[in-house]
Amino acid sequence: MPSRSRRNVLTNGLALGCSLAASPLLTPMTFASAPWENRLVVIILRGGMDGLDVVRPVGAPEYAGLRRSDPGEAQDLDGFFALHPALADLMPLWQAGDLGFVHAVSTPYRDKRSHFDGQDILEAGSGGSAPGRIRDGWLNRLLQNVPGAHAETAYAIGRADMLLTRGAARIADWSPDAGLTLSPQAQRLLEVVMHDDPLFREAVTEAITLSAATPAQAGQDGDADSGDMLDAMQSTMQKARRGARPETIASFAAERLRGDTRIAAFSLNGFDTHARQKDALLRALAQLGTAILTLKQELGPIWKKTALVAMTEFGRTVRLNGSGGTDHGTAGAMVLAGGAVRGGRVVADWPGLDEADLYNRRDLLPTRDLRAHTGWILQELFGLDAQLLERTVFPDLELGANPGLIL
Repeated sequence: MPSRSRRNVLTNGLALGCSLAASPLLTPMTFASAPWENRLVVIILRGGMDGLDVVRPVGAPEYAGLRRSDPGEAQDLDGFFALHPALADLMPLWQAGDLGFVHAVSTPYRDKRSHFDGQDILEAGSGGSAPGRIRDGWLNRLLQNVPGAHAETAYAIGRADMLLTRGAARIADWSPDAGLTLSPQAQRLLEVVMHDDPLFREAVTEAITLSAATPAQAGQDGDADSGDMLDAMQSTMQKARRGARPETIASFAAERLRGDTRIAAFSLNGFDTHARQKDALLRALAQLGTAILTLKQELGPIWKKTALVAMTEFGRTVRLNGSGGTDHGTAGAMVLAGGAVRGGRVVADWPGLDEADLYNRRDLLPTRDLRAHTGWILQELFGLDAQLLERTVFPDLELGANPGLIL
């Protein structure tokens, strides 16, 4: 292959890097080690999961008229709520007390129903309805205030870091399907090319180290020119376009959690179901179910020390629209799993589905702040001070009564 100039390598390399950064197909994962034995997994369900379809209030007399789902296809939970059939494989966890749900909850976000604003408020953990007031994430603020907490080395490629983990505490991100594979010769060439750019050199060196590629994996011997480096980057980009499967994400998380890592966070997409919700939600929930079951299998005995919390930016309208989907709503549901959770129940101060009981006569009414449930999970899982949670981790929050979500 003809050699390429340094300028050509830089131009193509930077363009490739920008493409990776803009890619919506990669799922960044975040890890942090901390002085606890218990583990926490936070999954952000992007798009606005329809809690009324996932955890169906089939015992409510209004539900059948609002939704056209077959009541016989859902898995009965407690006689009032039933579980979406796509999560049927999780029923053994429910029966073992390792799966639970929280219903009719939301962040303080109201009315505008923007994905971007809703996700920002969810991940920032802020109490105000105006997005952007807090620039860091609640998980990062937690780590800033825990003595002895430090980041496990990790790396994110593919899109902007999660606001959930952004802040002063050093937390790095990792995308398991985007390893940077270079031969030793290409690595040395890259070091020469980046010699005069210490910041870029440090970032690339960390990426290579984290990818843990060996010469055998690289499959290259002898001298390397700039073409070797660019070919390796292009190979990485092709791999990145395929995205990370939920079992790959969960398996990678489990591997780290079996070691020093105590907190893992990642996101799953596909929950924006404006049209043909029956099909779209089936696919999205299948990914969630796969991630949960993979974590349980691969965590082994660590599963008993683990609490998994899956949350979304808002719920969806109680009525189906003309396209067989649902539009952006308000209250929704949280999914809890793990041996550390007090499962086998749906925790809810149920508001009802009569039109007069709905929020703005269109949405499920929120009866509890999602952040309060998350705060109690953190308090019981890690023994954190309530004032730290109410003033710093989740500003302006009142924890209220303890729902007892952790064993």
